[in-house]
Amino acid sequence: MTSSNNTAHPATIVSSQIVPYLVAGLLAVQTLLLGYLAIRQSPNANEPGHLAAGVSNWQLGRFELYRVNPPLIRMTGALPVVMAGVKTDWDAFHESPGARPVFTIGPAFMKANGEYSFWLMTLARWACIPFWLIGGLVCFFWAHALYGETSGLLALTLWCFSPNLLAHGSFITPDAGATAMAVAAAWLFWRWLQHPTWGRAIAAGCLLGLAELTKFTLILFFGLWPCLWLFWIGFSRSKETKPSVWRQGAQLAILLLLALHILNLGYAYDGSFKPLGKYEFISATLSGPVTDTSASQTGNRFAGTWLEQIPVPLPAQYVMGIDIQKQDFERERQTFFRGKLYSHGFWYYYLYALAIKVPLGTWLLALSASVFTLFQIKRGQWKNWRDEFILLAPLMLLFVFVSSETDYNAHLRYILPIFPFGIIWISKSAQIITSFKSYRSLVIAVPLLWSVASSLWIYPHSLAYFNELIGGPSQGYRHLINSNLDWGQDLHDLKRWLDQHPSPEPFYLAYYGLFAPQIAGIEFQLPPEWPERDDDLKDSANSSLVPGRYAISVNHIYGLDTLPPFNAAGEKQYVDQSAFRYFLDLEPVARAGYSIHIYEISQADIDRLKEKRHKK
Repeated sequence: MTSSNNTAHPATIVSSQIVPYLVAGLLAVQTLLLGYLAIRQSPNANEPGHLAAGVSNWQLGRFELYRVNPPLIRMTGALPVVMAGVKTDWDAFHESPGARPVFTIGPAFMKANGEYSFWLMTLARWACIPFWLIGGLVCFFWAHALYGETSGLLALTLWCFSPNLLAHGSFITPDAGATAMAVAAAWLFWRWLQHPTWGRAIAAGCLLGLAELTKFTLILFFGLWPCLWLFWIGFSRSKETKPSVWRQGAQLAILLLLALHILNLGYAYDGSFKPLGKYEFISATLSGPVTDTSASQTGNRFAGTWLEQIPVPLPAQYVMGIDIQKQDFERERQTFFRGKLYSHGFWYYYLYALAIKVPLGTWLLALSASVFTLFQIKRGQWKNWRDEFILLAPLMLLFVFVSSETDYNAHLRYILPIFPFGIIWISKSAQIITSFKSYRSLVIAVPLLWSVASSLWIYPHSLAYFNELIGGPSQGYRHLINSNLDWGQDLHDLKRWLDQHPSPEPFYLAYYGLFAPQIAGIEFQLPPEWPERDDDLKDSANSSLVPGRYAISVNHIYGLDTLPPFNAAGEKQYVDQSAFRYFLDLEPVARAGYSIHIYEISQADIDRLKEKRHKK
């Protein structure tokens, strides 16, 4: 079968001979940007757990830790860490249905390795950068194949300088690796659709298997790809013979079976083919209706049915991880949205997040691509619509699936795998250019430069990127927090600020993270609590708010209850949810990054706060 892409590519604005050098240069710049971010940023709230779990995968050959994510990315990051030498502490490990010991083992890992753990984290982050380079190359090649060299360069540029992709590409959390592997697997699948050979089927199956080892969400591809194949042959302009269709069907079956084999192989076939009825589930979806809401229950809705004897062709920890993640979305959790905490999510949460966290220049390019597509349709020139449907189908499926989980919204990173598909499609806007001297080139050049400039302007605080629509990153905390802004990544910036501004005043800190700030060399006390329902400031030592320096993570200012702050002894201390909201009535004098607000509180500030509280 031949490609359905008969669209003439526009003249490129650069010589084809220098395109490889431009590609290499863009990827080199991105590598440097990611490499520096890996050094500068402190470990985010999830990374200590991921790194400890990756070490356990290599040293112990077990997959219980952090089973809510497949192991490929963390094992890649942990490999140079294991080779460099690392101390481990598994004393906090415990096993039971739904157990999450990684959130105690992660801090224990950081404590055991001390300041050296920051270097280990840098090594792990660097080891994961190649995933990002693969994703960039795929964006270039796919856009080039569909729309021409200029579009390929446009797609690669957007990939390399996207603030959201830069932010997560510098972490060892699985979102970035899944984003790159998802588009790489989908690209090979599209190439197989165009020319269905056994070699391409095997290549696509191998990459799909690797992609499945990065994030559970990508399991949707097992159902999507057969549907896309049926769509492709159903709308083929060439008449397929029955032997050809049967041969393609056999290739697709081998492709999916090979992917499933690699997925199981990534877990060393640990617990694979365990009968469905033998599992103890905790999510309502898999365990069945809850009869006692006051206690944690396990169950199996398939027990006692004909399904209980069916062997599940997936690793046991993979199945249990999906169950735990599903339970996370079912239980009541808080969603922060536009300055308030809600006990539910919103179907439009991710639309809103994209609207304010994607550069406006990129949105203008998306508008240009949409207008150009409408122009193609009107002129009857939209010849490669099947190819674009294959490109956009994963984007639409992943976005709708994640958005449908309206019980809980918190992280734009959940839809990060849709970004490369959107970038490739947006790159078709480059077809507007007919020559370098044409004024129409400004339609692409200006938004592209705007996107790149706005991203580099906030760098190296890319995680905190918010576009001009809401006033930029300094106003982001009023709209979205958690991993959209405050993921514990700015502790090193706080330490640098404190070193540059020494003061004899007492220092108070409420840090949102998974390791004690003392490891970074910061000594502090926990600020006094002042819950909104109380009249008096207080803390566990019954001390009052005093003049001094205070640094508060925005997650704690708003009362996000996911991670409690650490106290002066380096231990987690649970506080009232509204304990630090009184800082909303104070103006910070500085910020560490954009996620930690720094205050210089005077006695006049304290008197004003008390007066305002008593008037309520």
